[in-house]
Amino acid sequence: MKVAIVTGVSKGLGKYIAKGMLASNTHVFGTSRSENKTLQDVSKKHNMNYIFIPADLCSTDEVQQLIEKLQAELSGKKLECLYVINNAAMLTPISRSENIFDHDLQRHFQINVMTPMMLLNFFIKDSMENQYPIIGVNISSGAAEKPISGWSAYCSAKASINMYTRTIALEQQELKTGNKIIAFSPGVMDTDMQKEIRSTSEEHFSNVERFREFKQNNSLVQPKVVANVLIRILNKPQTIHNGKIYNVTDYL
Repeated sequence: MKVAIVTGVSKGLGKYIAKGMLASNTHVFGTSRSENKTLQDVSKKHNMNYIFIPADLCSTDEVQQLIEKLQAELSGKKLECLYVINNAAMLTPISRSENIFDHDLQRHFQINVMTPMMLLNFFIKDSMENQYPIIGVNISSGAAEKPISGWSAYCSAKASINMYTRTIALEQQELKTGNKIIAFSPGVMDTDMQKEIRSTSEEHFSNVERFREFKQNNSLVQPKVVANVLIRILNKPQTIHNGKIYNVTDYL
């Protein structure tokens, strides 16, 4: 059986990734703070299992509890492939670096960096001990590649997750496990994160007007379209390049 763990399934890209995996004959474990109950209907339509496990992915303790629950659910199952798709993220705090509070920075790096690393580190080890293949996906951003004023936390976190992707992929390649770890940059999507950006004052984000123009000019890509690109990549595992940072714009 094929199983996917997808974080941040309540809305946006995560919701459509979960739907796409279910439509691809893959059972899904979804996690986020709130549940999207439409995913149960999708799972029934495709005769797949969908299990939702609520968790605050900004909390180290709750992520550890999530891992323990997932381990218990997967124990004893014969896995054809386990997909670990780290989609959950946050953009805040949006502000110049000197104005950012330590506790906001800690929450930001927990969900954007620590949580993906905790999940993949655990299941990579488990896959090596129990002999099943993993395909890991870390959702990246164009912000990983260039500095954006007011986004010091987000740019740094996404750059970190890109380097983590490359490093863990190299380690798996050296060990000849066959496991593949990639990152996927989804471009500028029409999501709640974009609403958050557009509502930010110019005082905290000097480039806000450019993002407002994206919406006005209908330049935002729908998350369903982006998710479908990722699903197409994952449905051809033999062509996946280990350690690659995929960019949605190369496929649209």
